[in-house]
Amino acid sequence: MNSASITQMVLWFVIIIAFMYFVTIRPQKKKDQQMKELMASLEVGDSVLTTSGFYGVVVDMVDDTTVIVEFGNDKHCRIPMEKSAITAVEKANEEKEEA
Repeated sequence: MNSASITQMVLWFVIIIAFMYFVTIRPQKKKDQQMKELMASLEVGDSVLTTSGFYGVVVDMVDDTTVIVEFGNDKHCRIPMEKSAITAVEKANEEKEEA
């Protein structure tokens, strides 16, 4: 093997690694950063969707990782859960835009 073919192999290897980074790793890091920002902005009164598919309203923040969520109209259905079990948040104080 001559040095030109080795250089080409190394170049292709670098191109493939860069492609994998931009296709898989970078979007996942971006999504993780957005979830961290979303969890940091979570407040009492926000409507949330849990990983199990339940919709509820945050009624109390116990600590940095635990919130108490109220499900349905029944005031007795309040469940403590991890913030990591929340997949979507709709802010209580945001005004809805009409299309």
